[in-house]
Amino acid sequence: MPENMAPQTGAPAGTAGGRSKSAYQDRDKPAQIRFSNISAAKAVADAIRTSLGPKGMDKMIQDGKGDVTITNDGATILKQMQVLHPAARMLVELSKAQDIEAGDGTTSVVIIAGSLLDSCTKLLQKGIHPTIISESFQKALEKGIEILTDMSRPVELSDRETLLNSATTSLNSKVVSQYSSLLSPMSVNAVMKVIDPATAISVDLRDIKIVKKLGGTIDDCELVEGLVLTQKVANSGITRVEKAKIGLIQFCLSAPKTDMDNQIVVSDYVQMDRVLREERAYILNLVKQIKKTG
Repeated sequence: MPENMAPQTGAPAGTAGGRSKSAYQDRDKPAQIRFSNISAAKAVADAIRTSLGPKGMDKMIQDGKGDVTITNDGATILKQMQVLHPAARMLVELSKAQDIEAGDGTTSVVIIAGSLLDSCTKLLQKGIHPTIISESFQKALEKGIEILTDMSRPVELSDRETLLNSATTSLNSKVVSQYSSLLSPMSVNAVMKVIDPATAISVDLRDIKIVKKLGGTIDDCELVEGLVLTQKVANSGITRVEKAKIGLIQFCLSAPKTDMDNQIVVSDYVQMDRVLREERAYILNLVKQIKKTG
């Protein structure tokens, strides 16, 4: 074999066993990324840990506009925080999902997730593969669901006392706990108005609108079985009308306007009067059609 075609039997200079030194350093990067993600997620859990439980403290949060929010609700706290790390953002989204699905437990779910991640750190340091850890958590989840299902007790929607007790328990950890005798029945009544007791499985909270007004006290809260309009009254002379017919109109009661800018030149009073009469006739026709609907 010619000299220039002779095979190389040794490893290249500066290598060990044919592998570069940097290849061994790259193996550590996935582990470093995992620990970095876990640390970021744990930081979010630790931030709201002190707001959990009967001795939990409220958080005072001030946003960039100067508005102050006082709450111990995990979803509200995390919503106000400027969380940028992708792994930490996952816990924020977890809290939002818990709030939508159950309406409570937003703090607990984040703290539990943080504790599980802390346990993962110890397991990873022992050399246990992440896939094995993930599969083990899945098995634990299935067993936990089985145990909780056996412990659970069905609640009939006709059992108003149990529903009131559940609402009162949820309010006990809130700032308004002393008003539970007012807010608990109001909450139960609101839910019962937007569901069908015969077929309901969950409640879409978007069907219940909470309208906040400055001034007054919590004693002024009331459940309105209908619509609340925040606009000012056009006629100040009317303050209350019993059994009134109200029309919700989603268009302007005015003459239509073209999409293009144009000008109309009126040279005499007769033409002006004609334009005004046409506008009145158009609006009157709309009013007649609305009146026909009853």
